[in-house]
Amino acid sequence: MDNKQIEKYSSAISLSDMEIFVFPELMYSLVLANIMSPILWKWRDHPTFKKIENKSPWRRLLRMRQFIMDEYEFNLDLDTWGMSDKDTELNRFAPFISPDDISKSNALFGYQGDEYYFDIGIRRHFGLDKYNGDALPYWKTETLEAMDAFKYKQGYSRGAGECVSLAALYIAAAFVVCDVALEDMYMILTPLHSQNFIDLQDGAITNNRRVVTKGMWFNGTAITDKAQRAMRNEDVTIVSHSSGYIHCFYDEATISKDVYEKFKKKLSSFLTVDLDMSTFANFLRFRHKYQEYFVFCRHLRGDDKYIRAEVLFQYEHSNPIRIGSDSIDKMFGDVSEEDFHPFKPDDRVCVEQLIRFIKKSGINIHTEEGRALCKTYFDKYMDDSEKFVGELCEFCKIEASLPESNKRFIDNQKIEISSDMTRTEIIDYLKGKRSKNTTADLSFYAYRDMSVCQWQPFLKASLERCPVSIESCKGYNSGEIYNWLRSMENESIYEASRLAHPDEVANYHRGDGLEKAITMANVLLSRDPDMEMTITVDKDIVVLLADDEYEFISRKSFQKSVHILKGSYTVSSLD
Repeated sequence: MDNKQIEKYSSAISLSDMEIFVFPELMYSLVLANIMSPILWKWRDHPTFKKIENKSPWRRLLRMRQFIMDEYEFNLDLDTWGMSDKDTELNRFAPFISPDDISKSNALFGYQGDEYYFDIGIRRHFGLDKYNGDALPYWKTETLEAMDAFKYKQGYSRGAGECVSLAALYIAAAFVVCDVALEDMYMILTPLHSQNFIDLQDGAITNNRRVVTKGMWFNGTAITDKAQRAMRNEDVTIVSHSSGYIHCFYDEATISKDVYEKFKKKLSSFLTVDLDMSTFANFLRFRHKYQEYFVFCRHLRGDDKYIRAEVLFQYEHSNPIRIGSDSIDKMFGDVSEEDFHPFKPDDRVCVEQLIRFIKKSGINIHTEEGRALCKTYFDKYMDDSEKFVGELCEFCKIEASLPESNKRFIDNQKIEISSDMTRTEIIDYLKGKRSKNTTADLSFYAYRDMSVCQWQPFLKASLERCPVSIESCKGYNSGEIYNWLRSMENESIYEASRLAHPDEVANYHRGDGLEKAITMANVLLSRDPDMEMTITVDKDIVVLLADDEYEFISRKSFQKSVHILKGSYTVSSLD
């Protein structure tokens, strides 16, 4: 590998958010690594999914939502993966993308995000204000094994992961456990967030641990408002799919052009809703400042009775029924008689009459003519009807800012696997794709299978981008570092010939002897970058020769010799 290749392939090991921004193939490589994971395939036999294995993919996907919410926490703690700095990362990425372009689109390099983040200060929001202005967090995207291993980390009782990790997990789990075709799922990355769009029924968006259906997307609640924030306010930097990716800055796109155009239409349909009773009630729930202009009506004992909107929404707080739903009459039945009025106040709009007017007039609020008619209707009830109609239109239709289609779409030898295949068949298929598809090749590095990968990228990532293990040993001498490592469980979080990097060893306080030797090398090199080292692993015995000789026990069965000197990593076989 040349230096550029080593940079990309080593990034498949460290998998930080900023690396995924620069090397967009990494996003789907992680998905494929999770699909290969034996942990995920065990989910198929979990009682939660076993009892609904004959249900539709949609039903299983909705059950998956609760399972993931039960099993995983959302984690964006700065201390989990440690810190880097702007100059180091900008120098790394300079051969691939300009510093200006990174600053415009990546949250860690100056991008301010939407108005919410701009107002509160993005560095303060993420806790970065306690560091100097050049400090950057290594928000590393976790593999499924690393997500599960959080249960070993102090302060956690279950798995955890950040938004990109959860997005990758959802795609893999929906495929393996729910039988959702990879072709029907799209990953959407913005500077501050990662979501998925799943093309089933009316569509669904995964948002951190949640699955948001179209009905939920427009329900006007505070939690959905947060889910919408990235889609409403941020430019989409990457769309990733089994056929490839498209990136906002790169001229070439590997995603199928037809697939991308289909995705844009499907997403636009999901992000658009017609104006009916339910939608309007949801809007008033979302923009409650406008409730004072409206009343709801009920035909009661032969007469029309009216209730002020803000009063009816108070009843909603203690009622499972939502205003605007088909069961609204049940809520009206709970309303106190004294809250009804026999006449409609002249200064208020009756919502039911409004909706009848819109239907009868055939008004389409998504057109300029429709918006003008609505404005005229509201003019006599509110001073700034134009602003009201504008906010109503924005609520009913989100215009996602996607990468432009004016790219060079190139054939990427798309990934074609199905959930009918066994795990072994999928792994064999991906091995056969490695020479033709970079994403498939990178997936084995994200999977950390060092029996089929070159070691230099793994060593580069492990010995240059693992600050947590260094910080964990602050104040320890060499002997104390060795004793600290030996006191840990001698068990890797990865099975067979897969390896954890040093910060995973430090965070989860466990590791195979080979992983511990590499961790110790990382700490010693941070203190003396010119130190010459050799790591020899001969099946079950690992020896690190550095400032002294350190021996560990391994179950990985490798026979390798690793020579380390001034950022050069030479690996030879002992076979």
